[in-house]
Amino acid sequence: MSPKDVRLDGTGLAGSGLDDTRLAGAPLTARRDHGEASLFLPENLLRAARRQKDLAAGAVPAVCVLDPDGDVAAHLRARDATARSPSWACYHTDLWATTRGDLELGVVDRAVGASFAVLVAEQLFVSGCRLLISLASAGQIVGCGPTPYFIVIERALRDEGTSYHYLPPARFAAAPPALVALAAAALAGTDDAIHRGASWTTDAPFRETASTIAARRADGILAVEMEAAALYAFAAARARPVLCLAHVTNQLGRVETRFREGRT
Repeated sequence: MSPKDVRLDGTGLAGSGLDDTRLAGAPLTARRDHGEASLFLPENLLRAARRQKDLAAGAVPAVCVLDPDGDVAAHLRARDATARSPSWACYHTDLWATTRGDLELGVVDRAVGASFAVLVAEQLFVSGCRLLISLASAGQIVGCGPTPYFIVIERALRDEGTSYHYLPPARFAAAPPALVALAAAALAGTDDAIHRGASWTTDAPFRETASTIAARRADGILAVEMEAAALYAFAAARARPVLCLAHVTNQLGRVETRFREGRT
């Protein structure tokens, strides 16, 4: 039996031939309160942070970018094309503001992994963000050609923990089709290779075993990354527009060439 044959329902492993009691008490699959309001809110955290840091209130740009590898922010800083936002109150990150023509962008770098990405996303949307784009490096699973290239992630396999706090158990979390189509059309005229498809979101990059990679390849998964499933689950639960792109830069260390995390 491969991982793709296992279906998670609310009580455990259904139709797998395994003992359902294994997951009966697992918090991620047992919780039923997805529609219940949280007592700990991002706006309350930011209010306290502003008070402690003596920061003035202010809105972030309407379009923001999560930059887990830090390459976008580093590129902007190296060209003196950005400034740190004086009103971004997040305890854990900086927001770098830049302008391209009439469009102002906010870039948050180094928020690596599902839980960190959603922690930041929650705070961005209550601070004025209206569209969030995640651009993260990824490892190749099913090849689309020589690396590097980009993938507009249509759906992400939920092999992490954060998404289960926002949506009931399911194999994938999906992007809004209209947003995917809009992005694909906008990127079609670029010189970069652009593909569309599914990714695998993991919390444990050093547990990408040969058998699991083979199962993901059999599922048609194009790449592995660490944020998309959680961001899409958050987006669906909160009705927020989020789109994730994967920059496929390596083959999971399986080739004897210099490993590239994000830089081309």
